Amino acid sequence: MPSPSPAPSSIPRTIARIVLGAFLLSTGIGHLTRQREEFQAQVPAWVPLDPDFVVVASGIVEIALGLALIALARYRVPIGWTVAAFFVVIFPGNVSQYVTGTDAFGLDTDQARLIRLFFQPVLVVWALWSTGAWAAWRSSRRTATDPP
Repeated sequence: MPSPSPAPSSIPRTIARIVLGAFLLSTGIGHLTRQREEFQAQVPAWVPLDPDFVVVASGIVEIALGLALIALARYRVPIGWTVAAFFVVIFPGNVSQYVTGTDAFGLDTDQARLIRLFFQPVLVVWALWSTGAWAAWRSSRRTATDPP
């Protein structure tokens, strides 16, 4: 099991972490219910799995990550890295939607789909900042390079 976070979090970071967790929780539930077909439109054709399976599986992962961000503050740093990695892994779906010109989630123009691509790095930064993952990594790097 990962080690607990090294230091307490600030109030703004805690709020941002909980909001991101709620966002993931809501989006994950959408994968399993009302937005299931919309999410299927984002599964790239080259993925060798049934699009519905990919949507359901990623929805379950999003729910788990959202709950972890909200409830497991003690492990927020490793969870932050995991959430950031998840956002990177699902990015090809957003690229696929842009490249194929697939309409979903009200993104019915190339411009709207292109603009959406720029929000994925924001989500990665949000995950790393709100959990203190980036700060913990920077701190460990400084400690590793300090003279004995």
